[in-house]
Amino acid sequence: MSSTNTVSPDGKYIIQKVVGEINAELAMQYNHESHTLGRQLGIRRYLVDLTECQNTDSVLGNYGFAYKDMPTDEGVDRLARVALLAAVDDHSHDFVVIVTRNAGLNVSLFRDRDEAIRHLLAE
Repeated sequence: MSSTNTVSPDGKYIIQKVVGEINAELAMQYNHESHTLGRQLGIRRYLVDLTECQNTDSVLGNYGFAYKDMPTDEGVDRLARVALLAAVDDHSHDFVVIVTRNAGLNVSLFRDRDEAIRHLLAE
């Protein structure tokens, strides 16, 4: 399990690449790291590449992530625009995206990188 953060070539968004299995605890750690970088650079848009990552958390864990963890972590920018990029055949992230959106965060799920980037760059 690992996560790396880089700035896009145009400097408009943070690319967070996650490899391996993920759960709410790891997601919060990784989000905190990427949002710290975003805050330092004045960037509020994130491409989270999950194409080599599967969500192994329970329904309850995903729900807690969306309604408890994300709203209370002061290191997470709740006004950020986030595009999650998942592998075409991976639906392990679907539920957490639904509950996170329902909790009021601007998170969208994509399976096409170009579409995800267009979404991030749209005004």
